[in-house]
Amino acid sequence: MGDAWEILRTFVTFFFQHMLVWNMLFAIIIVFFQRRDPKSVWAWLLLLYFIPVVGFVFYLLIGQDMHKRRMFRVKEVEDHLSEAIRQQEHQIRSMDMKRPGTQLQGYSDLVMYNLASYGAMLTDDNDIDIYTDGNEKFDALIRDLQSAEHFIHLQYYIIRDDALIRRICQVLEEKAGQGVEVRILFDAMGCRSVPRRFWKELNAKGIQTAEFFPAILRRLQLRINYRNHRKIVVIDNRVAYVGGFNIGKEYIGQDKKFGHWRDTHLRIQGSAVMGLQLRFVLDWNYAARENLLHQPGLFEGLQPGVRDRCEMQIISSGPDNTMELIRDNYLRLISRARESIYIQTPYFIPDESLLNALKIAARSGIQVHIMIPCKPDHPFVYWATYSYVGDLVMAGANCYTYNNGFLHSKGVLVDGRAFCFGTANLDIRSFALNFEVNAVVYNREKAQEMERIFWEDVKCCTQITKDSYAARSLKIRVKEQVCRLLSPLL
Repeated sequence: MGDAWEILRTFVTFFFQHMLVWNMLFAIIIVFFQRRDPKSVWAWLLLLYFIPVVGFVFYLLIGQDMHKRRMFRVKEVEDHLSEAIRQQEHQIRSMDMKRPGTQLQGYSDLVMYNLASYGAMLTDDNDIDIYTDGNEKFDALIRDLQSAEHFIHLQYYIIRDDALIRRICQVLEEKAGQGVEVRILFDAMGCRSVPRRFWKELNAKGIQTAEFFPAILRRLQLRINYRNHRKIVVIDNRVAYVGGFNIGKEYIGQDKKFGHWRDTHLRIQGSAVMGLQLRFVLDWNYAARENLLHQPGLFEGLQPGVRDRCEMQIISSGPDNTMELIRDNYLRLISRARESIYIQTPYFIPDESLLNALKIAARSGIQVHIMIPCKPDHPFVYWATYSYVGDLVMAGANCYTYNNGFLHSKGVLVDGRAFCFGTANLDIRSFALNFEVNAVVYNREKAQEMERIFWEDVKCCTQITKDSYAARSLKIRVKEQVCRLLSPLL
């Protein structure tokens, strides 16, 4: 035992004696071998040199870069979609998108970008229900789960071991007993508090589960970045859900810390369901080491919507892709705006191009409205958010803090004509470090409904004015500056 302690002591001594060498090594890796944003590079170098031990540990945990590769790219998918994609590209280029009833005027370039960059098919037969309250969303979800006949696919970043998941699992177990294929895909970081026996019990009852980027040694998670932040449900290809709600008591307003939970979730019927089904299948294949693409029954039974006739695309982004597709959609919608821009997000840490686009819009007479929470769930991120919001206040934007609980809704709405909402926040983490999925909807009626919801939320807000922002305390100013300095790492 004494020899072991001596070896450990020698190693620790050697490590600290050569800390400068380790820092130089990591600096070389950051600068020359990883193509990062310059601000991120400088932030890491400052952290490594001014706080060497902490910086070293942080780099090991969150600084490692993932190779930009398409982890979920499957040749069968590309071959199957290539002809349909080419046909849609031809339609757009030949201006066939000006057909009667279409609401794409002004957005055909964005449709083309999503189609060419990601293969995001445009569909025009979709019905959409918008949920802003967790109780209503989960009541609707459970009703849809109860009507499942063939398969149920659930994917969530966070699942709590509480009454809500037990209520859902009661239905899932019943359906599995009836022969319905049930799959649950969860993120290891988001579900780290859930005991292993929970998943084993579900497996024993016929429910298949898969874990995204599992931890080592149970809860020891060394991969803090690159989490699967997507929330998707697909039932029989008949109905699908996507949005901000995870599964836990806080999302139905039963956590005293947060109170009412204000979020946005979409229930979709129509051909866009297949976009979410494909996204789930590709994620499942990677996590479960299984190829569901060889099960044709999982891609049948699609039912067109008959009510709203919404035109929409399902888009995804993640660190496996060189393009930040959702961020690009946010930026393109903002730059296309002529009258109004509405943004809701719990975390607002934009890159320079997005921040400048919003400043230009505000100074050009476009009504820019941004809503953030009034309380932090991640303090460093919140005060960085407050700093960037302050910049927009000074540029003439209308910025609000939501006081009626916690705001978790995330997306961009422009001109009462189009919106992009889903799982992606307006921050660097969602743009480049997490796996996200959003719906881009081109429909006046639904966009105007989202606008009405925003103004209802404003009734529960406090506006940040130029005077109130300028009068903030020294303590808040220090918090902002420190957190903004670290924002490339957040």
